[in-house]
Amino acid sequence: MANYIIKDREVNTEFEAKLIQQGITPLMARLWAARGVSDIEQTQTQWKQMLAPNLLTQVEYGAQLLADAIETGKRLLIVADYDCDGATACAVGVRALRMMGAQVDFMVPNRFETGYGLSPAVIDVILRQVEPKPDILITVDNGIASVDGVAAAKAHGMEVIVTDHHLPGDELPDALAIINPNQVACDFPSKNLAGVGVIFYTMLALRAELRARGHFTNRPEPKLDGLADLVALGTVADVVKLDSNNRIFVSQGLAKMRAGQMQAGIQALFTVASTDPRQASAMDLGFKIGPRINAAGRLADMSIGIRCLLTDDFAEALELAQELDQWNHSRRSIEQNMSEQAMVTLDSEDFPLKHSICIFNADWHQGVVGIVASRLKEKFWKPTLAFAPGDNGEIRGSGRSVPDVHLRDALDLVSKRHPHLIAKFGGHAMAAGLTIAEADFETFIHAFDQAVVDISGKTEFAPIIETDGSLNPLYASADTAVALNNMVWGAGFPAPIFRDVFEIRSQRLLKDKHLKLQVARHNMVFDAIWFNHNEALPPSVELIYELSPNYWNGNVTLQFMVRHAIY
Repeated sequence: MANYIIKDREVNTEFEAKLIQQGITPLMARLWAARGVSDIEQTQTQWKQMLAPNLLTQVEYGAQLLADAIETGKRLLIVADYDCDGATACAVGVRALRMMGAQVDFMVPNRFETGYGLSPAVIDVILRQVEPKPDILITVDNGIASVDGVAAAKAHGMEVIVTDHHLPGDELPDALAIINPNQVACDFPSKNLAGVGVIFYTMLALRAELRARGHFTNRPEPKLDGLADLVALGTVADVVKLDSNNRIFVSQGLAKMRAGQMQAGIQALFTVASTDPRQASAMDLGFKIGPRINAAGRLADMSIGIRCLLTDDFAEALELAQELDQWNHSRRSIEQNMSEQAMVTLDSEDFPLKHSICIFNADWHQGVVGIVASRLKEKFWKPTLAFAPGDNGEIRGSGRSVPDVHLRDALDLVSKRHPHLIAKFGGHAMAAGLTIAEADFETFIHAFDQAVVDISGKTEFAPIIETDGSLNPLYASADTAVALNNMVWGAGFPAPIFRDVFEIRSQRLLKDKHLKLQVARHNMVFDAIWFNHNEALPPSVELIYELSPNYWNGNVTLQFMVRHAIY
């Protein structure tokens, strides 16, 4: 198991002083300054603070093409990705385009049959299933790597507009327009947009173009801020960095949810998750709502999730949300079985690897190996690849890494050293996917284990818990917990976590696995809970903890959520 390194975040004292001078409380000034916020402007979450759409390369040209298509009655088809970002991006595109008078439908590829993105196989499916044939395909959350797929579409008389946020390869597809903040030619200040953010910007640009053409003279102009809940959900679920621009999206979306102004599907998902949207947080989106949509893409058909987000009929939305909830229960059960099988393999004396984890089981499900890899990475803090059977003697792996190891670069190194070992691979620093021949598994795992060492220069990896240091007792209150809970925290902008020494007044186990505590500091007594920890603590202990509001019977109290202990 991994040994943790605990350290306090560095606070930029100049930023901190300026924020205090601008009227921010000392606690918030410290927290924000430790996360790179240098000015109160960066904490504002009104729409007017949002980066302008026209800063995105080709977004205005793409808007002109779409406006022409709407005015001439062309048939549009959105091709979505099969995760929550892709599903929300699809819903934003379909809803906005229909509000603007477009003829538009959607399809989402089956990850097990046609692979990722707009592949030639997807074009074959469109030609077989979509009648009449679309004039223009719009990719959301995919397409930047679809060189062959775009060529196949053009060969069959369909043009393509790509909206994506993934890193481009050496060759770009021959699309009508490519709207992607991460393409080399784009100077958009935020490279952290999710796919749903890119299509939202594209729809804003389209509305502006249609407005300039007088399109809304005889029809209502759509209010696109009504899609903020979808943009927030996709942004959080895709774990993109929550820079100041993304925090605007998430803040605005959460505000809609808390006010009861959300799509019927999102309201239904809150219902099946037994979660109150009036207290909605980014954590709820990431751990309760997003996984239920993702479950459809992992195990079944993501069109279930997209249909849930598109319907305005709450009864239909609830039915679809319940189906998603069932798939999520199935996913959890499959994942638990796979994780237990993985632990048996890893505990065996025959397990050969030292610096990484590569594991394959012929009975595993392709759609769940990524989650298993993530669980094992967290437990052992090593780069991890988990494989399930593919087609024609191949196995498909999904990987998760630690900050010291750039996973895609490690796979690239293996590919260069052993040119025929990896059939295909892709991804980024922290997550990647690949396909290899089952017969080459033993060769591959040793090559990968060596690449991990060579890429990182390390043979051991330790997780770092960064804290915000000691919490001034003045701020240890339910009000502070509520205020922090209502703010947007997440990837690249982590939620505050504190460290202090406490006296343990009482402790007991809940359901044999959660430690319920009463702790004291400076003669103040607090409730605390440590989920999934069943070992008793000594009388005096340093706790690493978060502040959490505990809502019960209309009252709110402070509870510490313990994350770690030092003793």
